[in-house]
Amino acid sequence: MNATLTFVTPPPGLAPLTEFTLIEIPGAAGLFTLQAASDQRTRLFVLDASVYLPDYSPVISDDQASSLELSDPTDALVLVVTNPGEGGTTVNLMAPIVVNSITGSCAQIILEGQDWPLRAELGARSA
Repeated sequence: MNATLTFVTPPPGLAPLTEFTLIEIPGAAGLFTLQAASDQRTRLFVLDASVYLPDYSPVISDDQASSLELSDPTDALVLVVTNPGEGGTTVNLMAPIVVNSITGSCAQIILEGQDWPLRAELGARSA
């Protein structure tokens, strides 16, 4: 799966970039690169939370859902940024990227008042 995504505001640290391509990594279901359309050197690794973190259930505000034109929660794709390292891989659960899977609009949302870590160890994938 490859898809064009448009951030409603630039992701933190990547301004002014808003246009990205989500590219599935072959042989790794639910693992993607998120590559800037105008600068192919700028990319992030992201995971589909439903595949790797089935118990992850962030709550977004009505205003955040409205900014993405999300009227049905099933239209939301939740991605988490991964940070591979020598000691293992961590994921940012405090600021998921929420994608409207119908329109391709998205935002990296800071989850305020929720107890999700910035750097969570990624465990073995659930069967």
